[in-house]
Parts: sequence; C-alpha cells; structure tokens
Amino acid sequence: MAKSFEGVFAALTTPFAGDEIAVEGFRKNILRCNTTGLAGYVVLGSTGEAVLLGDAESEKLVAAARATSAPEMKVIAGASRESTRLTIEFANRLAELGADAVLVKPPHYYKSLMSPDVIKRYYFEVADKSSVPMLIYNIPQNTGISVEPSTIIELSRHPNIAGVKDSSGVLSNLTDVVPEARPDFRFFLGAGSLFLVGLLLGASGGILAMAAAVPELCVEVQTLFRRGKLAEARKLQLDLAPLNKALTQTLGIPAIKYALDLLGYAGGAPRPPLLPLDETGKAQVRRLLAKLGLLESQAE
Repeated sequence: MAKSFEGVFAALTTPFAGDEIAVEGFRKNILRCNTTGLAGYVVLGSTGEAVLLGDAESEKLVAAARATSAPEMKVIAGASRESTRLTIEFANRLAELGADAVLVKPPHYYKSLMSPDVIKRYYFEVADKSSVPMLIYNIPQNTGISVEPSTIIELSRHPNIAGVKDSSGVLSNLTDVVPEARPDFRFFLGAGSLFLVGLLLGASGGILAMAAAVPELCVEVQTLFRRGKLAEARKLQLDLAPLNKALTQTLGIPAIKYALDLLGYAGGAPRPPLLPLDETGKAQVRRLLAKLGLLESQAE
C-alpha cells in the first residue's frame, strides 16, 4: 500500500436532517477537517452508522466525501455485505465514486459457519475482483467474529489486501501481525486508547472515531511520536483517554455526535433505533471537552 495511506484517518459520522442524510452537513465537517493534518477519511464505517444506511445513501456520501476532501487526502469506504458477490459489486461501485480503498468486515450473520478457511476465501475473492485496495476490518465486538492474526498474516500475501483496521483492543494482534506480514502491509489501530502504544509497536496509523471530533489532537499524538517527543505524546494520549472511552465505549455514537455539535461541526441525532444522548451523558461530554480546553465555558 502506498505510503500516503499512513497517518490518522477520521472515522466520519453521518449527519441526518430528520431521518434523511444531511449531505451538506457531512461536507461541512469534511471541509473543516481538510486542514487538520489528517491523512484522510473513512466513510460508511461503524461511526458512520453504515448498517443503518441504504445503498443509494451510502453512494451519495462517498461521492460527497471525494468531491469535498482535499486532493491529497484519501477516502476509504466501508463496503461490507454478507455475500461475496454483493461485497465485490458494492466495493467497485464505491471505487467508481472516488473511494481510494474499501474497508471490509467479515460476513457474520451465519457466524457458526464462518471458519478461518471460509473467511480467507471470502477476502481473497473480494481482493481479486476489487478495483481498489482492500483493508480488513476486525471488529469482533460488533460482528462476533475475530479475524485472527494467523489469518491476517496469510491474507497479507495478497497484493490487493493492503492492510487491516483492528478495533478489537487486543494489542497482541498487532505484535503478532506486524513482524510477519509483508513489509508494506498497513496495520491501523481502531482503538483510540491504544494509539500511541500501537505506534511504538509499528502501527502505520489510526482509523479513529475520536478523530471525527478532535482531529487536531489525534494528529498531534502521531506528530509528537514521529518527532521523538514521547513524554509529550504520552501525556496527550492519557489526556484523551477519558474522552475516547466515553465516545467509543460507554456512550457511543450519540456522544460523538453531541461532541460535534458542541465543537461547531454538524452532529445531530443518530438514526433510529439509536437514541440521542440523555442529559447525564451530555453533561459528561461537556466536562470532558472542557477539561481538554476545547470549550470556552462549561455550563451545566
């Protein structure tokens, strides 16, 4: 995979106006993030509520992301479908709309039949027929299936399987994969709490939900690391940890969207059945952002 696929990618949210996607709000967020030092964006990921979107909506978002992103920034689009054929068709459609790579999680509805051999065959077939590079998406807490390091290492031999986004939070996945995968295979952390540790152990960057709300601070962690300022990087990583936990673990997508609203982005409510953040959650997010110095005042 090209070196330009290194760095911090923001896992973008999907704004809604009522129950319709708000493409202008989506573009507003990208325009603001274009100058933050991000390497690019992930559209149609978990943070983007991809499983709640139709194909036509998904295609509009990818086209808007490509049209709005700075030319040097990369757009990675989630293309997962439950069948091999549908995944290939959707991946190639998103490539036509401007995606530079696709992010694909394993099929999981028939999880009892998804043996490592079945998963490998699925990924190899998609990679064979995808017109753009593919990244494996390992998020077992959502799919119920872990793409094991031995499987990822074998998949890394395929020239069109460019990397993995690992959101499992299992750091040993990185230490197992990085030494054994092909040299240009990219390992991206999806767990923001492990970002600095991952960089120290050889990760290429991060695909982070937190970077949708605080992109500059996520980029700064990697910048400090690259400059050898590890004490400063460590402090910033620890400062960001409570916010990351709230946005990705305890409160989730409604909290990310509320944080975006507070910071001047287009956030809004999630799509049902997800519910907006309650008042207790809102107060927690306000406190966390104020502690980072991102709000002028913190009104309860």
